[in-house]
Amino acid sequence: MAKRPGRTADSGSRGGEGFGAARRGTAGRSTAKAASRPDTSGTYVSVPGSRKAPSKAAQRLRDADPNAPVEVTITLRGPKLPDASNLAQPAMTPDEFRKRYAASPEDANEVARVLQRFGLKVEELSLETRSMRVKGPVAAIEAAFQPKLAVYKNEDQGQFRDRDQDYKIPVELKGTVTSILGLSERRVARRRCSAPGLRNAAARAVRPLSPADLETRYSFPPGDGNGQTIAIAQFGGGFFADDLAAYCRKHGRPVPAVTTVPVNLAPLTLQQIRRLPPPRRRREMDLSAEVMMDVEIVAGLCPKAAIQIYFAPFNQKGWVDLLNEVIKARPVTLSVSWGQAEDDPNWSPAAVAAINERLNMVALLGITACVAAGDDGSGDQLTDGRAHVDFPSSSPFVLSVGGTMRNETGGEKVWWRWPGREGGGGGATGGGVSVMFDRPEWQNIRITSLNRGSIDGRVVPDVAALAGLPLYDVVFRGEHRGDGGTSASTPLWAALVARIDARLPAARRQRFLTPFLYQRGPNGRPRGQAGCRDITKGHNASYPEPGRGYEARPGYDAVSGWGTPIGTALLAALSQPVTSGRDFAVQTLRNWTPGKLGGGKSRNRPRSAERPASSWRRRAQPRD
Repeated sequence: MAKRPGRTADSGSRGGEGFGAARRGTAGRSTAKAASRPDTSGTYVSVPGSRKAPSKAAQRLRDADPNAPVEVTITLRGPKLPDASNLAQPAMTPDEFRKRYAASPEDANEVARVLQRFGLKVEELSLETRSMRVKGPVAAIEAAFQPKLAVYKNEDQGQFRDRDQDYKIPVELKGTVTSILGLSERRVARRRCSAPGLRNAAARAVRPLSPADLETRYSFPPGDGNGQTIAIAQFGGGFFADDLAAYCRKHGRPVPAVTTVPVNLAPLTLQQIRRLPPPRRRREMDLSAEVMMDVEIVAGLCPKAAIQIYFAPFNQKGWVDLLNEVIKARPVTLSVSWGQAEDDPNWSPAAVAAINERLNMVALLGITACVAAGDDGSGDQLTDGRAHVDFPSSSPFVLSVGGTMRNETGGEKVWWRWPGREGGGGGATGGGVSVMFDRPEWQNIRITSLNRGSIDGRVVPDVAALAGLPLYDVVFRGEHRGDGGTSASTPLWAALVARIDARLPAARRQRFLTPFLYQRGPNGRPRGQAGCRDITKGHNASYPEPGRGYEARPGYDAVSGWGTPIGTALLAALSQPVTSGRDFAVQTLRNWTPGKLGGGKSRNRPRSAERPASSWRRRAQPRD
């Protein structure tokens, strides 16, 4: 996936009244209760989950300049959100969400009062997203949070700020502040920057698919996305309007309304990229190609939709800030073609929890976040001999999207090219069993982790679409070419969600769709099975590590989910009356070896003595 140096760019905040409007100038007022508290300055406690492993590939250069400015996003506590098994249906309105789950003004005032003691300034407060943006010099940050900030350098990012130790908070804020993001600028967002097999002669000989081809292949319901808002997450690159116009002209589609939303990162123009030093110029140009692929796929399938592209830095703070803006905007769907292994040491547990909490909010508001399962197979870029899945794709609050490729008969099989990872010109769909997130009750399927002793965690992906040959037709810098990866299958699913939502009965629109795929319809079949074409061939083993992976099989599996969409059938399945909230599908595999299924043990108990439900281990590894 992509590698690029970090950069930041200040952007104006988006104000306005109603849901998500920023509150400024109020958080500094302390309450009488707060004023009566004894002075406990100088006493600190660690924030649970703040520990993060040092970067092995980075060199520490020096302490951070005490006068250098730093902005952090603080997460405040709030009422407990419902877990993935108990999401409200129908979705909550913004007003309902605000009244039930927003942070309290009293907590915000107390945090602001304490931080002002250190010379920190509250720039913005959003009680709805439980977020507070705070600024100050390094010296004030050190006094308040004791992170020991330093400047590091690595080949991936160049120079960036990181912290040497866990961060802490003044003891009077214990339990009120649950995370502080932005102290570290370490990269935690990656994606593929070249199409799988693009340089292969077979790929160049194949005509990539147009929007009309995709609509036919996946039986899209009629429509053009009119009245729908589709959000796209980006962590770098630029948006080139001329390429979008050329793409729409080529395929006879109107040019949609596209808005770029800077979230502490402004999209670069072509002229700005051309003026960059050569290494960074190449990286930004690669990222811009990915931006344009996402936008063009959505634009070709939903030309009358309002498309919003959110640009944020690729660190932990960038993820939270971007999701906060999406929550305020409340689109029908969000396309995210970025991620990193959920247990990659570059994440801090507190940051993963903060991001997942925002995704929980996204789902409660009826936004279906479509997230790529990754392009590096079962290893997901880690080399510890274990299987891994990508985050945020592994979150139970998203629709996880895997990848397929054309098979010998014109149908599809699981996307895999030797060596099952991005390096060496290969690639493979991500997929597997989470080691961090419990399996929600609605995902009542029996697939066991390849990792001995692991929990029965969330299984990904939920669905799939083309990631490999014959690729997607795109236009970049005036050149017509093919591109792919799960970075392409994800915006396709986002566009399909928007097309389906527009044709659903009014009472069933704007819903987080993933749990419904596992629920039985009136005909007794899981809705995902009724609305998708089953993929039964292929695997996602990556080499040399872990050297095994998950395998496709009849019904739901951990490489293609329910399969590729049959749009009209999925619309029909989702239009049917909702049965009992607990009436979810139990995956039974006819004509499948019973000995390979997980047993009836209680959910999330370590299963060290069991064999994985469906695994692939290749003894000889012929290249695809």
